[in-house]
Amino acid sequence: MSHTDGQGPHDDGGEVPAAAADPFRGGWADTRARLPPVSGAACAAKRRSALSERFPGERIVVPSGGLKVRSNDFDYTFRPHSAFVHLTAEQGTQAVPDSVLVLQPTGSGHSATLFTRPRSPRDGGPDGTEFHSDRRYGEFWTGRRRTLAETEQALGVEAAARDGLERALTADVPTRVVRGEDPLVDALVPPSPRAEAELVTFLAELRLVKDEWEIDQLRTAVGATVAGFHDVAGELRHAMRLERGERWIEGTFNRRARLEGHGLGFETIAAAGAHACVLHWMRNDGPVREGDLLLLDAGVEADSFYTGDVTRTLPAGGRFTDVQRRVYDLVFAAQSAGIAALRPGARYGDFHAAATRVIAEGLDSWGLRPAGRTAPGPGSPPDSGPYRRYTVCGTGHMLGLDCHDCAGARDAAYLGGVLQAGHVLTVEPGLYFQPDDLTVPEELRGIGVRIEDDFLITADGALCLSSALPRGSDEVEVWMASL
Repeated sequence: MSHTDGQGPHDDGGEVPAAAADPFRGGWADTRARLPPVSGAACAAKRRSALSERFPGERIVVPSGGLKVRSNDFDYTFRPHSAFVHLTAEQGTQAVPDSVLVLQPTGSGHSATLFTRPRSPRDGGPDGTEFHSDRRYGEFWTGRRRTLAETEQALGVEAAARDGLERALTADVPTRVVRGEDPLVDALVPPSPRAEAELVTFLAELRLVKDEWEIDQLRTAVGATVAGFHDVAGELRHAMRLERGERWIEGTFNRRARLEGHGLGFETIAAAGAHACVLHWMRNDGPVREGDLLLLDAGVEADSFYTGDVTRTLPAGGRFTDVQRRVYDLVFAAQSAGIAALRPGARYGDFHAAATRVIAEGLDSWGLRPAGRTAPGPGSPPDSGPYRRYTVCGTGHMLGLDCHDCAGARDAAYLGGVLQAGHVLTVEPGLYFQPDDLTVPEELRGIGVRIEDDFLITADGALCLSSALPRGSDEVEVWMASL
């Protein structure tokens, strides 16, 4: 990495002596541009209107969040808060840390202002050296930001410099904030836990039903995710020759994520062998051996920040063993039952109940009855509860700007609600037989299988957004042989 002569590893962004600034004075072309609106700006304006209608007469403050230190003087890649993205339609690399959306109450609703860092001026003014001296925000260090005028053109919302934020929040107006994202906002607005919880809940529920633009973004994200799975399947043989083959798998998928999107929706899970029994295995430091199953759970985050989330469990050598196929086919049957339960008007929990019933019946038929449980009587449905030892978690979740989207919604609107057209969710049953679990036959120990696809609830059923990937065991083997 570069460093500045005579100033240690990096310039600290402090005051720059006049002599040091002299080489940067003058001689810069006018590069201001007129930008078209981003594709989701009109939809974001409708969401702001819904927020305004929900909280009349109150100020609403939604920060983007700021940079987070990775180590010493390096930051993580910036990713704005999902509620901020939803209300602004901000895009990928254009997102500016420390931006704050403020909705001020007016007589007829609210006026929206985006307080942000404008482009660093090249000549004069108190920030006239930032563009070359500030390693965290300067244009020479991190790239060009939009001017305030360009931000207004792109996002369709009034833009103002961040240094005016304090003045905008001083008036005595009832205020609700998304707290914990911006220290200045938190300091300026006294806490109001109940009001803030209501805001967070509403913002989460506002994202439950996706509009057409959001659905297009999810199609893009899932399509790129599917492409990443094809990449991985083609690299499996090479990964099997490496000491840390899981890392090769991870890198293969991550390359696709950066090529076609902003990056990853979540850290890639590349779990071979018994690692597949760890639901969120992200160390990815193990080998991929002949005879192993590889569980890949991954998602590409599009430039709009919407993400895919797909899982496939693949036989590393191209063919399932008899035992692996038996487990895989049971999970496949469970997923198929869950998918069949997806339709508008169905209870959200119906697809989980359908999938877990199939798993319970299947494990019962194998004679697996944990904790000494006896078989159900004739005609009695199996109880899935005791099998949680082998399934651990639920069968799906909402999907959108977050992988586990809308997590702040009330149970009545989400987990205890009903499916509606425009919901996007995953169906992902799994079976995980821990390598040290003495309640299962030895041949099953260390086998983990999960199959996950992304679905859009439509007016009359459900559409699989990830249908370009094979699901059934025979289809998987044919697909891998073709590569």
